Amino acid sequence: MAAVKINELHKDELPWIVEYDESKCIQCGKCTAVCSFGAISPAVETRKTSNSITERGKCEKVLVIKQNVSLENYCHGCGMCTRVCPNGAIKAVKNKDDKYSVAYRAQKADSFKKGGRSNLNTEGRTLDKIKIGRISQMTDPSLDAQRHTFELRTPFGRVLSPEKLNFEIKDGELTQPKALPPNRWIYPIIFGDMSIGAVSWRMWEAMAIATAYLNEVCGIPIRMCTGEGGIPTSLLKSRYLKYMILQIASGHFGWNRIIKTMPEMTEDPAGILIKIGQGAKPGDGGLLMASKVARYVQEIRGVPKADLLSPPTHQGLYSIEESVQKMFLSMNAAFNFQVPVAIKVAASVTSVSVYNNLLRDPYNIVGGFFIDGLAGGTGAAHEISLNHTGHPITSKLRDCYLAAVHQGRQGEIPLFAGGGLGQTGSFAADAFKLICLGANGVFTGRMLLEIAGCVGNDIGKCNACNTGKCPAGLATQDPNLVKRLDVDKVAQNLVNYILATDIELKKLMAPIGCSTLPTGRSDALITVDKHISNRLDIQYAC
Repeated sequence: MAAVKINELHKDELPWIVEYDESKCIQCGKCTAVCSFGAISPAVETRKTSNSITERGKCEKVLVIKQNVSLENYCHGCGMCTRVCPNGAIKAVKNKDDKYSVAYRAQKADSFKKGGRSNLNTEGRTLDKIKIGRISQMTDPSLDAQRHTFELRTPFGRVLSPEKLNFEIKDGELTQPKALPPNRWIYPIIFGDMSIGAVSWRMWEAMAIATAYLNEVCGIPIRMCTGEGGIPTSLLKSRYLKYMILQIASGHFGWNRIIKTMPEMTEDPAGILIKIGQGAKPGDGGLLMASKVARYVQEIRGVPKADLLSPPTHQGLYSIEESVQKMFLSMNAAFNFQVPVAIKVAASVTSVSVYNNLLRDPYNIVGGFFIDGLAGGTGAAHEISLNHTGHPITSKLRDCYLAAVHQGRQGEIPLFAGGGLGQTGSFAADAFKLICLGANGVFTGRMLLEIAGCVGNDIGKCNACNTGKCPAGLATQDPNLVKRLDVDKVAQNLVNYILATDIELKKLMAPIGCSTLPTGRSDALITVDKHISNRLDIQYAC
């Protein structure tokens, strides 16, 4: 009898087990062809043709589908095989006895990396325990969501207090001796920063098309953040640049191309976002695996085909004050003080300290503060970081807003919040609640992938954004996989979702009697959780 090799990886220890019903299989080969991870393959099994003693030894060869057991080629549970199987002969089932990450660390002597989401979900979502409880009636009539005019605009750029507006009356006319900081009035939703490289060029193009269409056809001034890594030169030279927020992160990828193209820009960008930190990998820099660094990614970023690591901090930014100075001297000056400059930080216990210091900026040039709560990302994150570091967005957003209120300076530096929005289905509700807690607007990347057809979820399904083998063609540069994504269809779906969100935001504004964004209107919220009530300073209901 063969020895049992207990130290070798077994199918029962993988995250997903492939269940195969041979009786339904017509051997069309679709399942193996569609599997981007190489987790299943055709195999030949030898079987007895009879149990009779007299016919012992008679066998036949049978073609079956076999699950591969490997640290590299294992099932991620994406379910693509089930989608293409005409008879439902194959499916992936979540394995409750999963020990893959333990085996990976033991055999590779390396930290296990993944993309996608945290899969612990032990805390429960605070946003789901908050409701809009202020319903206007006789004393404060509610509005008609279908007929009333609503103003869904929010500032992006420094907002000066009245005493700092520098207006003077000269010869009976109101004059402005000094220029005001740049400010834009935009829609309170920003397409979050996902770079060309992190997502496929088709996905990135679909987001850009949707952004332009929403602005120019639908009249919704939404903005899109490019993510770290630069953008195509043709877009930098086009009139559509005014809808793009250019991101500069610690790796400075793609900024050589942006700088060289500045003389040929016909429009200013919508803004500049300096990423200090992100909620998906707090404390880590970005990491784009070499498998996702396609030729055009190399050209845009000006790099070789290799793992692209961004440092965890901006080199040379050693203090909040120095960061402000460098923003003042570099990004603002580069665009002649005509473009709002904002920073993005990961939500943490120090977020309020950073925000307080920025509020006291004497130059009045910090145009926005983006706070990113723990969620997920399309880059490679160490599983230990993804699951065990980070901060939920609600409390840190609320802390920043109340800190500004305490100084009487709320709204001077617009707050934008993100991290896990729409996780339980309603993006509009999550966005509205964050706005009531103090946000001027929200940003999302995760929801865009869901709309585009992401097959992953928060219980470990797929979550392979980092591998370059995304079966939906979203987070990959493999030309065969990218073809699965219909650019026009994805762009249309993104537009439709924002149009639906626009309706839903108005449906939430109407009953509380607000025709403008209710930023900081925490009196509109209630919760059935006493801890949330005390922490966020909102009304407790029972």
